[in-house]
Amino acid sequence: MAIRNPHSWMWAEASELLAQAQRLQRQFFRFGQAVESQPRWEPPVDIVASADDIQVSVALPGVTPERVQLRIAQGVLRIEAVRPIPMNQQTTRIHRLEIPYGRFQRQIALPAGHYQLMEQAFVNGCLTLRLARI
Repeated sequence: MAIRNPHSWMWAEASELLAQAQRLQRQFFRFGQAVESQPRWEPPVDIVASADDIQVSVALPGVTPERVQLRIAQGVLRIEAVRPIPMNQQTTRIHRLEIPYGRFQRQIALPAGHYQLMEQAFVNGCLTLRLARI
């Protein structure tokens, strides 16, 4: 019976997380028109279910409700929009950009069933959706 070294497993997991973080960081800082049509980031999501519905909360700092497009099809909720880079004609320098910007897309597999969007609200930078089971 082979005994696994827990340190090598933890190192492998930490290395994978670091590589993932580096890929995400590279995504955030791509400039130019050639990549403008590609999604650049995925917002974090919370999903809470009850017997009759599902509540989905999506962190969307700086995204206005008019920019958000929602679609439910084949058991998947698709959310997409654009968070514009915070620059204008008076901007002379960018000191730090840590909050992601650009086009995003998030596809969320829903629990088995059929759903209908019942409520949609933007509160404190979060989009909250209530999907009823139909």
